[in-house]
Amino acid sequence: MQTTNPNSQNLSQSLVLFGALGDLSLRKLLPSLYQLDRAELLHQGTRILGLARKGHNDQEFMHTVEQALHKFVSPEELDSAVIKQFLQRLSYLPLDMTNAEAYRQIETKLGDWCPIVTFYLATPPGIFGDICRNLSAVKLNTPSNRIVLEKPIGHDLESSKVINDTVGEFFNEQQIYRIDHYLGKETVQNLLALRFANPIFADLWNHDHISYVEITVAEEVGIEGRWGYFDDAGQMRDMVQNHLLQLLCLVAMEPPSRLDADSIRNEKVRVLEALQPMQPNTINKHLVRGQYGDGHYQAKSTPGYLNEADANTESQTETYMALRADIANWRWAGTPFYLRTGKRMRSKLTEIIIHFRPSRHFIFDADQEALAKNKLVIRLQPYEGISLQTLTKEQGIDKGMRLRRDPLHLDFAQTQGHIRIPDAYERLLSEALKGNQSLFVRRDEVEAAWQWCDQIRATWQQSASPLHTYPAGTQGPHAAYDMIEAFGHRWYEHC
Repeated sequence: MQTTNPNSQNLSQSLVLFGALGDLSLRKLLPSLYQLDRAELLHQGTRILGLARKGHNDQEFMHTVEQALHKFVSPEELDSAVIKQFLQRLSYLPLDMTNAEAYRQIETKLGDWCPIVTFYLATPPGIFGDICRNLSAVKLNTPSNRIVLEKPIGHDLESSKVINDTVGEFFNEQQIYRIDHYLGKETVQNLLALRFANPIFADLWNHDHISYVEITVAEEVGIEGRWGYFDDAGQMRDMVQNHLLQLLCLVAMEPPSRLDADSIRNEKVRVLEALQPMQPNTINKHLVRGQYGDGHYQAKSTPGYLNEADANTESQTETYMALRADIANWRWAGTPFYLRTGKRMRSKLTEIIIHFRPSRHFIFDADQEALAKNKLVIRLQPYEGISLQTLTKEQGIDKGMRLRRDPLHLDFAQTQGHIRIPDAYERLLSEALKGNQSLFVRRDEVEAAWQWCDQIRATWQQSASPLHTYPAGTQGPHAAYDMIEAFGHRWYEHC
């Protein structure tokens, strides 16, 4: 069996999963760990301890995990021998996570395990402090151990500082791994390779050659029982502050001096610090907020946000947001970044569109000049791939030099069909166990993102920014199209 180098001083073979019976753990984390085992990327000595309130024993936990694997892993990827091997790695302890004395059980359980432990907190952030304090009380916050934090890290700048300060009392920054699962996606990793390994793009990646950039994250789902959480958060806090701004940073950042964690994260922070604040007199030109109403999805009636179960019918929380972001630095001055994200959209879609400027001199028929704009389409979901929209000649003697758009297309599933594209959590778990922080978010990134988002929220509240309604199952409010078109641009029509 091939394994990670067992002599590596930085390899963690012990994983302690807080919230092991929660939706995230059963749907994503444990299936991802199974996939790592299946790919022979877990050390043969790796052990996993699940913690939750429920009074399971080891065998009951194994049974629950096995059921989750059959539910959330494709049948063709289930291997009975690997399942058996994976289940043997598991142990379980029922735990009241706020009870300090109960943590002695964890200390005892880890007694003969690998001394480098990764603690994964798949729990509400409100108990991050309790968990860290209690781990410290039993001396499990040793310098070699790590702690992985799920988002959200607060709901604004001040609350994020409280969480970061509390965790930071017991673990230093080099031990803390803050998750944004978009950073684990294969296409996001390819974005770095595309930008910095290919001179054809690296030399054109600036305001002289790029007219504007779009980043779209569209979700088909609505609230899914999370009304209480989401109504307090909205799309700005739930999606823009983390996922969309992380994608913006990777598109806009300067080339790092090295491909190490701090070099990459230093450049992302510089982008966040260069984001221009929105002014009260222009915010309604640069930002559109929306909320889905009654509509249809897949030929079925779908309730609007205010008609969802347990809804506050007076809510002004946005389920959709489109905004223009401007970066005040030499590379991007004058090139806007348009971000949009919404729930109950027509289709699930995450993609980045780079719109290149047209050639200054167009030699073809004038009526075709509108075609003369190349686009680079970087898609993260529903399938991952990269496409460059180019112009070619229409085939046929009678066509003359009529132009048409054709893609140069890289579909990872087709071009690398023999290689399975890993889920984002597989990569993130693997990197955390290896002690590589490159794909995790540093404290100053979190806080710089919150600072920008908090300023926008305060400005729209002062400016009485309108809340537009859009039918569920559509592409959002018309006002979002009016906003971008007012700047002479258009959302990518494929969306």
